[in-house]
Amino acid sequence: MSEFNLDVDRETAKGRYANVAVISHTQNEFLIDFALLQPQGPAVVVARVLTSPHHAKAFLRSLAENIRRYEASFGPIEEEGGPTTGWGQA
Repeated sequence: MSEFNLDVDRETAKGRYANVAVISHTQNEFLIDFALLQPQGPAVVVARVLTSPHHAKAFLRSLAENIRRYEASFGPIEEEGGPTTGWGQA
């Protein structure tokens, strides 16, 4: 894929912190809810991404490559145990 420029408005550029992701799918799309879970209440969805299966797989490959590069620079990322970490699948 060739490089391209992203036009990001100021509000989107601020980003949203998420410590939970719930992933589900249909035959035609993947749905990813990113949420913030705090001890005093329920998880609140801060962003929802819908994408095609092809883009979901490309995202997976790109994320894996970026994690590999990160670990090459900064060392291994320690994984927390099991589904209680908040990253899951619906």
